[in-house]
Amino acid sequence: MSDALAALRDGVRRVNRAPTILFGVWTLTIAATIPAAAVLGRTIARDLGHSLAADRAADGVDYEWMQEFSARAGGLGATFEPTIVGLGAVLDNLDAIADNRPQPASIVAIAAVYIAVWLFLAGGIIDRYARDRATRSSGFFAACGVFFFRFLRLAVVQAIVYGFLIGLLHPWLFDRLYPRLVAGVTVERTAFAARVVLYVVYGLLLGGANLVFDYAKVRAVVEDRRSMAGALANALGFIRRNAAAALTLYVLDALTFVLVLAAYAAIAPGTGRGAAVWIAVVTGQLLMAARLWVKLVFWSSETALFQMRLAHAGYVARPEPVWPESPAAEAI
Repeated sequence: MSDALAALRDGVRRVNRAPTILFGVWTLTIAATIPAAAVLGRTIARDLGHSLAADRAADGVDYEWMQEFSARAGGLGATFEPTIVGLGAVLDNLDAIADNRPQPASIVAIAAVYIAVWLFLAGGIIDRYARDRATRSSGFFAACGVFFFRFLRLAVVQAIVYGFLIGLLHPWLFDRLYPRLVAGVTVERTAFAARVVLYVVYGLLLGGANLVFDYAKVRAVVEDRRSMAGALANALGFIRRNAAAALTLYVLDALTFVLVLAAYAAIAPGTGRGAAVWIAVVTGQLLMAARLWVKLVFWSSETALFQMRLAHAGYVARPEPVWPESPAAEAI
């Protein structure tokens, strides 16, 4: 427990010492949403036109119109539902993961591009947190380039594992096993409890896979591993030998995310117009930044724990690339 807490504190410190990374990934996230927001905005404008619904929308959120619009719009417009307001957006995303709800092709395409960019940045981010010192843009993007193709190979394994969990295991648990468990059950609480147990099992398997892949990335960066199969095997070995600390740290990181959601639920404004709209926009951006901060804390704290147990703070096997000074460049 003490090592997990120390790693969490160290991870938070490392993230806070590199605010440029948080600002960069926040900007990336905003940029990824702008095209979809522009398309959706034009679709909404065409649908409202000069109708009475437009006047009602100007006075506040018109839930009846939103439901009608999402039902007839299709594609990206189908995502414009009352659940996008306030905390409902976060809970709706979690519900989509838990129930394996299919998403529009446009959302899947945007998510794929976003994930690919994160895959490129992951090596530079973990390398910066592992070194625990500024690496400048040359060192950061050099690490991004070095590990991108390695992480691309790891992503193939991730796709297979998550494809099995989401595409095969989830339907088996909830479409085949659950009906058998509740067959003949007359008490609603019993059926609900059975479904909750299946959600817990499914969530633990997803979390376990995420934990292994996180440590595979950490080991690949810190130890400069080229083989992703070796990184995965050694990640499993590290988690097995340090199960208490690794699992405790993962739970603490997850609780940090829950605290962020609780804080947002406490301050998230309701619907309205004028200043209330801008307050909602600002608090939504704060939540986005906080969620990204938690994601970075996951990586930095796991890196800190790995170094704490097997090396020392700031240890990275790969030498930091040094951009040649002007005389050296001329000599080259």
